[in-house]
Amino acid sequence: MAPLLAWRGFVDALVVADVDLGRARVAAERAGARAPGRLEVSAVSLDAGDRRAVAECARALRADVIVNACDPRFVMPLFDAALDAECNYLDMAMSLSSPHPDRPHEQCGVKLGDEQFAAAGAWEQAGQLALVGMGVEPGLSDVLARHAADAMFSAVDEVGVRDGADLVVDGYDFAPTFSIWTTIEECLNPPVVWERDRGWYTTAPFSEPEVFTFPEGIGPVECVNVEHEEVLLVPRWVDAQRVTFKYGLGEQFIGVLRTLHMLGLDGTDPVEVRRAGSSMAVSPRDVVAACLPDPAHLGDRMRGRTCAGTLVTGTGLDGAPRESYLYHVVDNEQTMRDWGAQAVVWQTAVHRWSRSSCWRPASGAVRACSGPRPSSPSRSSTCSPSTARRRASTSAPPSPRSHPHRPQLQFRGDDHDRPGRAGPGRARAGAAQLHRRQVRPGRRRPQRAGHRPEHRRGVRQRPRVG
Repeated sequence: MAPLLAWRGFVDALVVADVDLGRARVAAERAGARAPGRLEVSAVSLDAGDRRAVAECARALRADVIVNACDPRFVMPLFDAALDAECNYLDMAMSLSSPHPDRPHEQCGVKLGDEQFAAAGAWEQAGQLALVGMGVEPGLSDVLARHAADAMFSAVDEVGVRDGADLVVDGYDFAPTFSIWTTIEECLNPPVVWERDRGWYTTAPFSEPEVFTFPEGIGPVECVNVEHEEVLLVPRWVDAQRVTFKYGLGEQFIGVLRTLHMLGLDGTDPVEVRRAGSSMAVSPRDVVAACLPDPAHLGDRMRGRTCAGTLVTGTGLDGAPRESYLYHVVDNEQTMRDWGAQAVVWQTAVHRWSRSSCWRPASGAVRACSGPRPSSPSRSSTCSPSTARRRASTSAPPSPRSHPHRPQLQFRGDDHDRPGRAGPGRARAGAAQLHRRQVRPGRRRPQRAGHRPEHRRGVRQRPRVG
């Protein structure tokens, strides 16, 4: 993330903080190499769980924004520290959930993000902005849902986020490509589903399996319900009948997670471990994470692609039934070559800097996600699931680039999947504020949705820097 942020060019100074000063320095050096002589980059040792220390550091540095790239355990200390330090805040995940004490597979307890949204009044009173859920999932996935509702559909039946990949890690029988701590949290917690007549409710883990055919050569992957922020975010701003999130985990991965749960190794409460006359308290989940390879350092062993996308079904602007999958594909070979980062890490980081200033609230607020312009080495596309199945048989070649590090946006899709003009009265006031576009002086306004030359197959359009 630090190199991407440095490269974007809208930052004067960047401080990388980590509990391990060595890791912070490595990230800072990589960021500085992307903007030699232009950007002031430094590193500090800081415990993300220490709210007071983080706030004091932010005040001393006169920080404008705290960017949280830690796992969800540190959301609330950093979120609260930013409010204390009177600076703005961005994160990629939201505050953790707690299952219902009596009916965990039927009713919600504390939902993802509840703690953060409960603090919205304090942020508004302080005139500060907290932009939460600003990764690729959640983040880009929410924006794709909103775009479909505004520009492609007259009525939305279901918004279903579908995430899948064909990534392989050579040399390991089991090696997650993302934080195992977070993966256990979201996969073994009761998944949340939203329905208009029922509201939010939960099911058993890995429920409602379905085979979804991912595009760009990835192919069919079995997906199951997983707890994820989109189900808590999309219904707040998109008028739909149902919202789900399903993750392509695979039989082996699900089997490992079930075994960890059966043995109690997914637990977060410390247990006493005795050895050679001494003892110490450790969390079983932390032990599992320590025994597995660090996903951030697996890039040179990984091959394949990862796909994040949003499947929307409903009624099109012409009144006919419509089903479209809007997605973002990243190839690990290209991200390693151009950025030295594996595909999942790169995809999660790049979205927030693709257009981080597309809207500006009148006062402080806690908001969810922004409008992106995805960047190469990836492709952002719109297609129907039937088209995705046709494309899955062959892998599309990488799009050409005029510069090895210049982002390009490629629109791909059939004629019936081109965005159309939004119907009247589709957006509620709060949602309209969320995605209001800011056009800089001297910049052309975007072409109207449905403008055909901008959406032909293979046309690439350089994104604006937010």
